[in-house]
Amino acid sequence: MGAYIFRRLLLMIPTIIGIMAISFTVIQFAPGGPVEQVIAQLTGDAQGADARISGGGGDLLGSGLDEGSSKYRGAQGLDPELIAKLEKQFGFDKPALTRFGAMMWNYIRFDFGESFFRNTSVLELIKEKLPVSASLGVWIMIFSYGISIPLGIRKAVKDGSTFDVWTSGIIIIGYAVPSFLFGILLIVLFAGGSFYDWFPLRGLVSDNFDQLAWWQKPLDYFWHLTLPLISLSLAAFATTTLLTKNSFIEEIKKQYVVTARAKGLNERQMLYGHVFRNAMLIIIAGFPGAFISAFFTGSLLIENIFSLDGLGRLGYLSVVNRDYPIVFATLYIFSLLGLFVSLISDLIYTWIDPRIDFERRDV
Repeated sequence: MGAYIFRRLLLMIPTIIGIMAISFTVIQFAPGGPVEQVIAQLTGDAQGADARISGGGGDLLGSGLDEGSSKYRGAQGLDPELIAKLEKQFGFDKPALTRFGAMMWNYIRFDFGESFFRNTSVLELIKEKLPVSASLGVWIMIFSYGISIPLGIRKAVKDGSTFDVWTSGIIIIGYAVPSFLFGILLIVLFAGGSFYDWFPLRGLVSDNFDQLAWWQKPLDYFWHLTLPLISLSLAAFATTTLLTKNSFIEEIKKQYVVTARAKGLNERQMLYGHVFRNAMLIIIAGFPGAFISAFFTGSLLIENIFSLDGLGRLGYLSVVNRDYPIVFATLYIFSLLGLFVSLISDLIYTWIDPRIDFERRDV
């Protein structure tokens, strides 16, 4: 197992470099970069843009403007010295390969630099937004696993019954509806839309949270989390339920279950004493990956819909504003976590079932 872990760790190096290189290359051809964002603000084409430059470059506008061609859209009429200053400020005065090499060298040391437009370090921004996404991720996993696993077992035992058919129909419909669309529906119905005003529309806690009594704070917290959690739990709930059911059905049909029944074990002893461990192998091993998915990627749209200031909303606004240090830093962190979680999932497989040996197969 040690050799397998070592090989997987080595493979992470070219994998993460490849991910970052492809993303970096795509960004080079994407229009509307940070320089163009500032140019748009200076020329009045982007009212209310977040972009700003340090040192006050606005006084470079005025007379002596260059009417020649420029590689930046909307830059005609701006002083070339201003364009050069912007390029130097954002690091675009160096060749792309040099910038990529410097970025990867800094990222290896977990030095993610500063945001282009927020005047703070990327790492501090991630730490600031992490608690919101952590709240969503943790509670989604608790609710989805706590409900879907017992339901999946029940469906496996009652396979083909009316209960199984009706619950499967409800689960499939819930899975087919995108979480963001269901979130909008919940807002319209229960958050001051066209019907009821039962739940808050934005934020993780109320503005007067600090003034609330100790017993009121958790109530206020879950009051704000109710609609986002319902929206996010649908896909995870459906997937885990059906996966649990199919895994149990497959195990119930195996020979050792027939032998257990022949020995006189009742259904409960057979189900939880023999089938449960084998059937839950794939569920438990997939837990780290499901947690990371719910923790980071699943909340992107929901955080924006419900105005929750977490990592998903941070990433979305960074892409819109072309804040590349945040975009690449979050991509690097999430990719690295994904690779480690994949390795952890394999190790969990071997811990639950020692018969699995990854040394006997190619990585």
